[in-house]
Amino acid sequence: MELRHLRYFVAVAEELHFGRAAARLHIAQPPLSRQIRQLEDELGVTLLDRAKRRVQLTQAGRAFLAEARRVLAQTERAVRAAQRTGRGEGGHLAVGFVPCADLDLLPRALGACRERLPRLELELHPLTRCRQIDALRSGRIQVGIVLLPVDESGLVVEALQREPLVAVLPERHRLARRERVRLLDLREENMVSFPRPVSPSNDHVTLTACRVAGFEPRMSYATDRIETNLAMIAAGLGVGLLPASIRNLKRSGVVYRPLVPPAPHVDVAVAYRREDATPALLAFLDVLREVTARPENAPGKSRRRAGASLRARAEGRLSGTDGAPYPA
Repeated sequence: MELRHLRYFVAVAEELHFGRAAARLHIAQPPLSRQIRQLEDELGVTLLDRAKRRVQLTQAGRAFLAEARRVLAQTERAVRAAQRTGRGEGGHLAVGFVPCADLDLLPRALGACRERLPRLELELHPLTRCRQIDALRSGRIQVGIVLLPVDESGLVVEALQREPLVAVLPERHRLARRERVRLLDLREENMVSFPRPVSPSNDHVTLTACRVAGFEPRMSYATDRIETNLAMIAAGLGVGLLPASIRNLKRSGVVYRPLVPPAPHVDVAVAYRREDATPALLAFLDVLREVTARPENAPGKSRRRAGASLRARAEGRLSGTDGAPYPA
């Protein structure tokens, strides 16, 4: 028995006329009659009473019609599910992300996914950059939102957007009333940063920027949570330099001030293994590109759009260098 037998039978059962059913199916009537007879022979029951001027369903035919309709409907659902998955509109995807992505890029991407890919199931994992690389290697996640630089053999890395750093100050700080802060004005301040064991190069951007400005920063405090860093700053223990998306995290006792240009920056990127480039992953990457390609949504005024197609990256081009300027 094949699906076409079920389709043929349902058409005849609904039309109760072989000629009309044949026209509906776009086939000739004699082959249709033969197919229905073959189906009855295979089942060993009569499905249709063929009187001289009419066709009627037998009791067995009525029972078979109900189940045949269910099978055809389920088959159609299976076809649509396969097609959606093939287009990346369905399936499951495990996504890792660094803290600053949780404050800006990730919420925008999730909103776009809800509209464009409502059947795609996303499993979210807040992970440091180093742990994301391990999770990508092991297959625990299929895609990671990280901060550049990244240098990992076998990973495809695509820059998404650039975030300037902003000064994070206690609200009663002497610089808090300024519209912009010069980096050099922080030379006597204690810096609240992230511990080296969490990310060996987490202070790379801060150190480099301060040295270019002409001073060595006093890295006095280190915690592995953004919220704890902000609490220490609010308590007046120091100041911080964080990506501009931190401004989306409201915290009493803390103010955020842009730096006088040229401000140091971090680059947000997406990373994945080439062999994990499924339709679902490629569809998610397209969403990331779409939301980061809108200048009005970019954090801060500095923005960099990835220049190459993500699908082209999936075919083999890599980018990135080692290090992690933000808790990764």
